[in-house]
Amino acid sequence: MKRNPITIITGAVLAVIFVCMLFTFQVRQTEVAVVTTFGNYSRSITNAGFQFRLPWPIQKIYEFDNRIQTFERKFDQSFTKDQISLIISVYVGWRVADPRMFLESFNGDVTKAEQTLEPVVRNAKSGVIGQTAFSDLISTNQAELRFDEVETKMLDAIQAQVRRTYGIQIEILGVKRLNLPASVTSTVFERMRAERQRLVSKYQSEGERAAKVIRATADGQANEITARAKSEAIKIAGEAETKAAEYYETFKKEPDLAVFWFQLKALEPSLKERSSLILGPQTVPFNLLNGVSGNNATNSPFQK
Repeated sequence: MKRNPITIITGAVLAVIFVCMLFTFQVRQTEVAVVTTFGNYSRSITNAGFQFRLPWPIQKIYEFDNRIQTFERKFDQSFTKDQISLIISVYVGWRVADPRMFLESFNGDVTKAEQTLEPVVRNAKSGVIGQTAFSDLISTNQAELRFDEVETKMLDAIQAQVRRTYGIQIEILGVKRLNLPASVTSTVFERMRAERQRLVSKYQSEGERAAKVIRATADGQANEITARAKSEAIKIAGEAETKAAEYYETFKKEPDLAVFWFQLKALEPSLKERSSLILGPQTVPFNLLNGVSGNNATNSPFQK
């Protein structure tokens, strides 16, 4: 009886696939694996790709997600170095660093791993916060905050212990939230208000001091300018008096000319704008318009 070639080929392909499934397995890029032989550890695999194995039950494969797992510690109360109560929530990002140790510690159970991490994180947090002053965590002055240092100390306190004991690598640790109990909130706010008021007083005093300096400088410059202006005015007045004295000497020699000049100066303002004047013909200085000076026409400078 002849067999169908297609059936033979299909059977062969299925047999090859079955053999591959028995003797190979794949580790993904985001995974690490542990191979055990008859329940005993054989090797750890941290590189992605196809790997050879003996079929079950001789060898068994345990695969773990190697990506960062997020674990958040619940709110609990801690006391600072100066005995102020704080309620703090801490988050942790971890991953499997040693697959064999992780398998032996938790049998590959992520939930068990996080339950084990919880008291470790709590103890590290309480220890670090207990050595930290309250002003390093809550302050109106940004430069006084020490959050980065506090988080680094927590990470250092946990890192070596969990890496060596559980095969876990802590990649991230930080303070997610920080609250104050109701019993101390009002006290803290009063302290913050006092610090703000102290800053306000400081800035006001600095502003007043700067204003006094500016005013003193301005007054000094004003006095200097005024003194210089007075000196210049006295100088100009002296020059004017000297010049006037020369004219006075001329007027002494020619008194009629002086009278005529003063009369012209008196007449000039009255004739600047259009106006109507009703005056006698001999009214000084308008008698000049008649070509006479006083009662003597022969003395008029207008007479030819």
